[in-house]
Amino acid sequence: MNNVDKQKLEVIKSYINAYNSFDVKGMIKNLSSDIIFKNITNDTVDLVTNGVDEFKTQAEKAVSFFSQREQKIINAIQENDIITIGIDYTGTLAIDLPNGLKEGEILEMQGKSIFRFEGLQIIEINDIS
Repeated sequence: MNNVDKQKLEVIKSYINAYNSFDVKGMIKNLSSDIIFKNITNDTVDLVTNGVDEFKTQAEKAVSFFSQREQKIINAIQENDIITIGIDYTGTLAIDLPNGLKEGEILEMQGKSIFRFEGLQIIEINDIS
């Protein structure tokens, strides 16, 4: 993480801390009004939001899925205005999901999140697991 822009990394850490705390307002504070968010699972895009309002609606809905969740940054690499972070993820389900996962089950996975910046504003996030 040594060669990563410190201010941008702080913006990412603020976003992750807000995510871990179920703080949607904190999550969106450094997002562009035109934010594009994509969730990619097993090389398939399974969620896309366009704009901060769609992002906020999805983030508020996702809050109800977990009783606990935590993303830990394990590394960060920067290329121009893009920072890719490695993530260790743990979450405890608060509800039964349509895919068969049950309330109380603990999800553990590794993935990465790609943040694209314009200045110190996040304009795109790709969550990949």
